[in-house]
Amino acid sequence: MPALRSTWRRALSVLDQAPMEDLARRAAAGDSTALDRLLTEIRPEVLRRCGRFLPCREDAEEAAQDVLLQVARHITAFEGRSRFGTWLYTVVANCSRQKYRELKRRAAEQPAAIEPSYAVDPRTTSVIAGSRVDLLEALERLERTHPHLVAPLVYRDICQLEYAEVAERVGIPLGTLKSRLHEARKQVRPWLAGG
Repeated sequence: MPALRSTWRRALSVLDQAPMEDLARRAAAGDSTALDRLLTEIRPEVLRRCGRFLPCREDAEEAAQDVLLQVARHITAFEGRSRFGTWLYTVVANCSRQKYRELKRRAAEQPAAIEPSYAVDPRTTSVIAGSRVDLLEALERLERTHPHLVAPLVYRDICQLEYAEVAERVGIPLGTLKSRLHEARKQVRPWLAGG
């Protein structure tokens, strides 16, 4: 997960520019012009971030639309206590995970036969795409077995919020957060290693 964290740090730095923060604050205060401009400016980055969760471009585009809709509906929830990029990434993570659940549910309800010409060749499948699916699957598995461990892991290791901010968002003491985070990492590590 360290490589994933450094990738997210770079992505967050793109959105951490002062004009973006100003747009977000103005949009949160009810400025509809600022909101329109904010949505236009974040769209490419939102699509890239969703694409890191969801390997299929169409799925990533659907998740990105969901993110933009959520931002438009809930921008007033952005209080400016954290960077806008961090807040946005939380929305991206939640929408991408929701899209993944939806896709899994649809696939289970309507299993489709894969024609030989469309079968995935493991020799040419992207390792990055596989790791994204592995991460989403690991988060889903963790949610089934230990749902209270998911939010600390997503907020700290993927969204890269500070420990104190994660503890505040989750509503638990700092010591409890660190304990849950340790347990979440311990649970997820073998699943990501292919175990």
